[in-house]
Amino acid sequence: MSSVVESIYTGIFLEDAEILKQEACAGDQFLLRLKAPECARYARPGSFVHLQCDPRLSMRRPFSIMRASPQDNRIELLYKAVGKGTRLLALRQPGERISLLGPIGRPFQPHPEHPRPLLIGGGVGIPPMIFLADALRSDRRFRPFAVLGSEIPFPFQPRPSQYLVPGLPPQVIAAMPLLDDWSIPNRLTSLSDFPGCFRGYVTDLARKWLEGLDKSARAEVEVFACGPHAMLEAVATLARELGLPCQVSLEEFMACAVGGCAGCVVQVRTKQGPAMQRVCVDGPVFDAYAVFG
Repeated sequence: MSSVVESIYTGIFLEDAEILKQEACAGDQFLLRLKAPECARYARPGSFVHLQCDPRLSMRRPFSIMRASPQDNRIELLYKAVGKGTRLLALRQPGERISLLGPIGRPFQPHPEHPRPLLIGGGVGIPPMIFLADALRSDRRFRPFAVLGSEIPFPFQPRPSQYLVPGLPPQVIAAMPLLDDWSIPNRLTSLSDFPGCFRGYVTDLARKWLEGLDKSARAEVEVFACGPHAMLEAVATLARELGLPCQVSLEEFMACAVGGCAGCVVQVRTKQGPAMQRVCVDGPVFDAYAVFG
């Protein structure tokens, strides 16, 4: 049985999670499936967890949640092994237990008055977009479109999409199979010349899609993005140019991840003026225009 202790922070749980699956993917990326009932129950798109990658490491690492299944008591994470913590995490095996703190953070908040969500994920920013897409597909009010970008091989085998997308070059046909199976049109971008992918930045392809919409359809778009800081700034610039609402999920180094250390603060604009807010609990999702003035 998983031992669960609710923390003093509302809705955040400390769980002794069981590793159900650890799958190596291309580009030193790994799919980690955990049995974590409380986290699975309360996680929302944009939430993240703070893991103890190895018992020998005192500092935890934050990871975005890619999928959550309350029915199966499990969550899935996608991560890249780049440092000591994540490389040790990649050695963990099914059946082992891992200390998990979560779910943490403010989630994305889609608005029905904007029924055409544009989901933009770059690199390690792809997992939150998958979680958001999973939530949106069960709500018939929304018709999402996703643009995913990577400069290393994607952690899945791209395939030609079964959906034609007006306004996009016909040769840009590579898609994420999972999203396609969910009936969510999507396209992949890269500067690495992967077959079927758009050669360029995610914002370049997003612009083509947006400019292919008529005025009334474009007014229905709300943009959601996660990825590197420079990418998010470019997404915010594009959204502002076209007058679209935009939410971004920020990536910052974190120590405690529950708001105690204030090590992940960013400056945001508020009605009262500039303020410093914590990415871990005040975010990680923010209004793009509050962050990128």
